[in-house]
Amino acid sequence: MGGIAAIAQQSGHKVTGCDANVYPPMSTQLEAQGISLIEGFDPSQINISADIFVIGNVVSRGNPLMEEILNRGLPYISGPQWLAENVLHEKWVLAVAGTHGKTTTSSMLAWVLEYAKMNPGFLIGGVPQNFGISARLGTTPFFVIEADEYDTAFFDKRSKFVHYHPRTAVLNNLEFDHADIFPDLAAIETQFHHLVRTVPGNGLIVSNGEDGNLDRVLQRGCWTPIERFGTDWQATEVDANGSFTVLHKSQSQGRVQWELLGAHNRMNALATIAAARHVGVSPAIAIEGLSKFQNVKRRMETRGVVNDITVYDDFAHHPTAIATTIEGLRAKVGKARILAVLEPRSNTMKLGAVKDALPGSLQEADLTFCYAANLGWDAATALVPLGNNASTYEHLDTMIEAIASKAKTGDHILIMSNGGFDGIHDKLLKRLAA
Repeated sequence: MGGIAAIAQQSGHKVTGCDANVYPPMSTQLEAQGISLIEGFDPSQINISADIFVIGNVVSRGNPLMEEILNRGLPYISGPQWLAENVLHEKWVLAVAGTHGKTTTSSMLAWVLEYAKMNPGFLIGGVPQNFGISARLGTTPFFVIEADEYDTAFFDKRSKFVHYHPRTAVLNNLEFDHADIFPDLAAIETQFHHLVRTVPGNGLIVSNGEDGNLDRVLQRGCWTPIERFGTDWQATEVDANGSFTVLHKSQSQGRVQWELLGAHNRMNALATIAAARHVGVSPAIAIEGLSKFQNVKRRMETRGVVNDITVYDDFAHHPTAIATTIEGLRAKVGKARILAVLEPRSNTMKLGAVKDALPGSLQEADLTFCYAANLGWDAATALVPLGNNASTYEHLDTMIEAIASKAKTGDHILIMSNGGFDGIHDKLLKRLAA
């Protein structure tokens, strides 16, 4: 919603916004663009006399401001629909969907188009370090958007991405997630097929050729050419630093020289190269651009090093993402110890829908520390397969003490959460220094 607000402001609208809690970095990013922020949802905010209220999907019935808008019959619209009707309808939209990797792949794609001097607009659910901002309008027809399958608003239960009408659609992968709104995998597959139905015949679908769930979606019906990464596009000759050679139908296209870790990032890069090629960026230029890609904040981001103990911050919050993140770090650090620190914070995690997959996702770590407060299931029982290598904690300070007592010179501490984790990164670094 902050990104949509920024794009609305850049489009010439006067924008104000409210939220339950207004805090940096989004608050400072918006205020720097002249957007006024209001804390809370007091009904008196209708006195702003807005031409339209753009409603985020965290707002529900019972919200005092929303109730006043409804009682007075004032105009309102969801964020995705407003964006579609006011910005995207005149753009070549490149949408990146999937359970994992949306933010990173969207960031790669926006950067490759920028590197190719195409000055795209973008709306991304993170901050690409090449740009330092999460959204902009852009000055050309090209617009990259992170296309989320989560529902649109309390009054529109379709997935957000059905509003975006992409000409180029990337389907990264598909697993069960968002257990709070989807009953099973089949329900999510149906939403992905709704997206497939919106891609025109002169468009392109770039799909993960190694994902059977996506294949099943496409077999329901597809009216658009498909290119598959992992099969049509491949990564070979991977070196210890993460660099690799790109093949398209067995023909070498060049070598990506970078230090991003893991097979998942190589797949993200292949998807980016294929999607960029659809809008006229040659694989050679895309590969050059990827070699200068600086990743996204909170994607294996080094937060500090104390006594040769490195602390990382990563957004991983689903067993598959956790496993690939640890795998990537293992490839980098070799036999050095990895201490995994996990906050199961997403709705899917809190509901315990994927708890049985957690031990397997953490097995490459030497020690696991799980913050188990406010869960609806017993984390200690779920992690029993990891034996004495796993421990759970109800209090953050107790967990920080436990991590600090176990940490040794040369260790790598990987903190994984899709939230702020109550500032654990700085607290832990301070404790290690002490």
